Amino acid sequence: MSTPLFEPAIGLGNCHLQTIFPRFHRPRPWIRTQCQWLATPDADRLSLHTPEPLEDNPDRPIVLVLHGLEGSVESPYVQGLMQALLEKHFQVAVMHFRGCGGVPNLLPRAYHSGDSDDPRWVASQLREHYPSTPLMAVGYSLGGNVLLKWLGEDRAQSLLSAAVSVSPPLDLHLSSRRMNTGFSKVYQKHLLDSLKESLGRKAENPQLARHMPPLGNRRYFSNFRKFDDHFTAPLHGFAGVDDYYTRASSRPFLSQIAVPTMLVHALDDPFVCPTAVPGPEDVSNSVTLCLSKRGGHVGFVAGSLWRPKYWLEKAIPEFLGKHRQIDKCQ
Repeated sequence: MSTPLFEPAIGLGNCHLQTIFPRFHRPRPWIRTQCQWLATPDADRLSLHTPEPLEDNPDRPIVLVLHGLEGSVESPYVQGLMQALLEKHFQVAVMHFRGCGGVPNLLPRAYHSGDSDDPRWVASQLREHYPSTPLMAVGYSLGGNVLLKWLGEDRAQSLLSAAVSVSPPLDLHLSSRRMNTGFSKVYQKHLLDSLKESLGRKAENPQLARHMPPLGNRRYFSNFRKFDDHFTAPLHGFAGVDDYYTRASSRPFLSQIAVPTMLVHALDDPFVCPTAVPGPEDVSNSVTLCLSKRGGHVGFVAGSLWRPKYWLEKAIPEFLGKHRQIDKCQ
């Protein structure tokens, strides 16, 4: 299956420019959405955001969008994708991982890079309410890792008819090391500051704060490995950071995916070690590898600095469009 090759914008060839430029070029959300709160089986809540009411329509697949670490429906890459999918007559539902979007969830646990149970459950709710409508999914970064793991776990039993994963970390052991080197430390600090702020909002509830590690220990927020060892792993039932990184990494699941899936990745991604990037021998026949030398992390800005074009917003609807008639409802 052919996919158009990505060429970076003139003036934006550097991986960090590719990564940072979209955030500042389109900083404000421009598509309004409605929020629906879903009560989870474990007495927590998830929010689902839709730009228009969903309908049971076999000709308009629902695309479930999974954002990246500390992202939300207001993230520029989510906004751009929503606009592109709506123009191609898809339906869109953006799932916020627990505690994202500025509203704390109700349990001490939050979300993590291997948290496939929540989108799987949301997909089951969408299937129940819209039984004739094909379901698809797109995941970015952390959400892309979750999506690949979910697909590999479910194999041919997946409720999805097609999927796209963009810039997933793939191997969390290697990614945590990559984020702790060079300029990538800037991204790491920004994300850890955001995580600390989110946890701080949750800790305003004394009942939740009792079950959380102390937020005042700066050492816990010095890098991802320490954060994941003191927060992510214990709050989500892992034996420690190495157990978490091993069990939550998506790379081992790539050979088990049975749903048409496009994996988009740039070899200069400052979040991901190049040795984690899979080759054709590492993935199933259902996976289309769309690899480019440049593109940064969830960047892929083409055109030019003065007239940028967001390549993902063309490539993703095009790939999903080739599978929109596949009926997974039986």
